[in-house]
Amino acid sequence: MAVLATAYKDEIVPKMMEKFNYDSVMAVPKIDKIVLNVGLGEAKDNQKLLDSVVEEISLITGQKPVVTRAKKSVSNFRLREGMPVGVKVTLRGELMWEFLYKLINITLPRIRDFRGVSPKSFDGRGNYNLGIREQIVFPEINIDKIEKIHGLEITIVTTAETDEEAYELLKLMGMPFREQ
Repeated sequence: MAVLATAYKDEIVPKMMEKFNYDSVMAVPKIDKIVLNVGLGEAKDNQKLLDSVVEEISLITGQKPVVTRAKKSVSNFRLREGMPVGVKVTLRGELMWEFLYKLINITLPRIRDFRGVSPKSFDGRGNYNLGIREQIVFPEINIDKIEKIHGLEITIVTTAETDEEAYELLKLMGMPFREQ
C-alpha cells in the first residue's frame, strides 16, 4: 500500500478530526481522484505529437490517457468538431496515491526556482488545481526522447466541503505550500 494512504489513515485523520471537530471518521475529507490534463492545440495538425504526449502521460501516471476531442467547430482556430485537442487521465486508488507521493516528494522539488505551490489555487469547493509548465520535471521523462516541451494541469479532487479543510488535508499530506 502507498505511503501516503497509510499516513492518511494513521496520522492525518486524527489530526483533522481534532482540528475540525468531526463527529465521525467518515466525515473527514479524503482525496477522491487526481485528473491530469494536457491541452494540445497543435495536435490537430500533427498526429505524431499527440501519440508522443499519450506515451509520456502513460509513463508519468502508469495509466493510458484518453484523447479529448473538440466539442464545437471554431473557424478562427481552424478547428472542426471531433478533432483531437488534448489528452487526459483520471487516477483513483493505488495509482492515485503513488502519483501524489511522487508529485510531492520528487517532482515538485525538481522544478527550477521552486518556492512552494500557491495556496490560492483552490476552487471554492475543496479541489486544488496545479499547473506544471514543463513535463520534463517528471523523473520518467527522458529529455532526449521528447518531441516538444508542453505543460500539464493537475487537479486534485477532494471530498472536502471548504477550501480550508482541503488546504489542511493537503498540507498534512506534505504539499509544499508557499507562505502567504
